[in-house]
Order: sequence, then C-alpha cells, then structure tokens
Amino acid sequence: MGMRHVTVAQQLGLDLVGLCDAAEATRSAAAETLRLDPSVFFSDAQSMLARAKPAVVVIATTAPSHEPLVTLAAQAGATHILCEKPLATSLRACDAMIEACARSGAKLAVNHQMRFMEQYTRPKELVNTPAFGGLAGVQVTAGNFGIAMNGTHYFEMFRYLTDEAPVRVSAWFSSERVPNPRGAQFEDAAGCVRLETASGKRFYMDCSADQGHGMFVVYSGRNGRLAVDELTGDMTLIQREAEHRSLPTTRYGMPFETERLTVTPADAVAPTKSVLEALLAGKDYPTGEDGRLAMEILVASHVSAREGSRVVSLDREALPRDLTLPIA
Repeated sequence: MGMRHVTVAQQLGLDLVGLCDAAEATRSAAAETLRLDPSVFFSDAQSMLARAKPAVVVIATTAPSHEPLVTLAAQAGATHILCEKPLATSLRACDAMIEACARSGAKLAVNHQMRFMEQYTRPKELVNTPAFGGLAGVQVTAGNFGIAMNGTHYFEMFRYLTDEAPVRVSAWFSSERVPNPRGAQFEDAAGCVRLETASGKRFYMDCSADQGHGMFVVYSGRNGRLAVDELTGDMTLIQREAEHRSLPTTRYGMPFETERLTVTPADAVAPTKSVLEALLAGKDYPTGEDGRLAMEILVASHVSAREGSRVVSLDREALPRDLTLPIA
C-alpha cells in the first residue's frame, strides 16, 4: 500500500522528500523501482520528519504504529496527514491522534474512500429516487475479509449512504481463527455485525470464517432492490412498476422492472488519490472523526460479541477507550 501512495503522490505532482520503512529489503526494492536519490530513503520516521520536513505525510503502516507516527508528524509541523485505516487499535489512540493534530493545526484524514467510489456514489443516487423509495437496509455478504480490515470500510459506507451515525450495534463472531495474512501478531475477527440508525435504517454484514469468496452488497428500499457484485462491477436494479408503488409493502410480489447496470471495479490507487486531493483542498475528505466512528463501531462489535451478542447502544453507553485490538 505504501507504493500505491507513492504512485498517488507522483500523479498529484508532489515532491517526494522522504520515504521511510524499517525493513532494508523494502527500502531497496522501492529504491530500485522508483529510481530516486538515495537521500530520500530513511529507516527511522523521526529522522525523516526532522530532516525532510514534509508538509504532507502519508502513513501506510499497520494499525499499531498509527498513533505514534501521526503524533510525530503533527509535532514535526506537517500540515496534512493521511493515515491508512483502521485509524488505530483503540479509541484512546484515536483520540490522541485527533488531539495532536488539533493542537498543531494539521488536517488529519483517514483512507476511507467510499464517498469517491462509483460503486457507492451510484447506489446512493439510485436508492434515493422516488422510484426506489429510499434506503431501508444494506446487506453485505463476503468472504472472510476481516471485520477490522474491510468491515470498517463498510461501516463508513453505511454512514455515507444514510448520512447518519449508527446508534445500535450487535455482533456474532466466528469461533474459528484463520491466520492473518499480515502477520502472526495480528488477529482480525470474522463473523456478523448488525447496525441500526436512529431513524431505523439497518445494516447487516456477514464475513464469517467459513466463507471464502466474494464481496456482494444488496440495498433494499420500499419499492426496490439493488444488488451489486463488487468484484465484477455488475449491478441489478429491480423496482416495482410505477402503478404499484403506492401499494403497501405486504404486496411484495408485484410486477417489477429490471435494469442491468455496471460500475468500474475500483482499484486501490484512484480512490486514494481522490482522498488525498480532497485533503489538500481542505474539504469533503474522510476526517479523523470519521475514522474514529468506524473504530467506535468496531469496538462496540467486540463488546457485543464478548457479551453474548447483546445490543450495544452507542448513544447511551460509554465504550472502553483502552480496549486495544490486535488488528493490522
């Protein structure tokens, strides 16, 4: 992901004044690929920040190092900081990052890209039409892609689609533990999560450990259903015929119209570029607070799963700020 961020910086015409990685092999491979002056490569972030004095800092490490690196960048005078997701490993760490940037005046963004991706902007347009009747629920069925690693993206997607923060969370985690591809020190839960907003909009995600393929999303409304295969970009829109849309929802088998649509399956570079562009412009970027909300939902999911899948009320309960998750 770090090399993808380098590609984005180059596409935006930014000067690369420092690239840091603790692993010598990674630095050597990057140096060979990028053909940059050796002086821009560092093995220590503090030294890089002190010597290169970057205005824009991108942090593409795993989650445990996000807090110290964001704090270092803010203290070093960076004006714009883009951090990979999940924002941190605990709510306390999220708060420390947000506070450090507030003290220094730095703008903090998290790389939640949904507002810039056609596979979410197009559904948002479609479900909010009178013909569809508004969004009622979202169902995500996927392979075992991690409730932290990818689930937090979908938490942000649901917030973006509904323009509401969820207020109720419940979760059921798989008992099976599959080795984490990012290292033995990391563990990411698999299972199911349910969210609900104050207005009653619902989200349900199933990425259980016994599922090994796909990223499939169904959007449901009063008059229709939109199904999206996110790996292929294929979309199927089904809506009641116009003369039947005023009938009650119990008439669930009325004649309908079907439309086949497509969106370009997203790569990792283009939406990341959009996030960084928005951050540099200072408007409509996913903020540290947005990243914290996704982390809040993640923590609530862990609390719920550990306590018999009870419903956790985000608007009434204080979540454990020191609960540190072993996520990447």
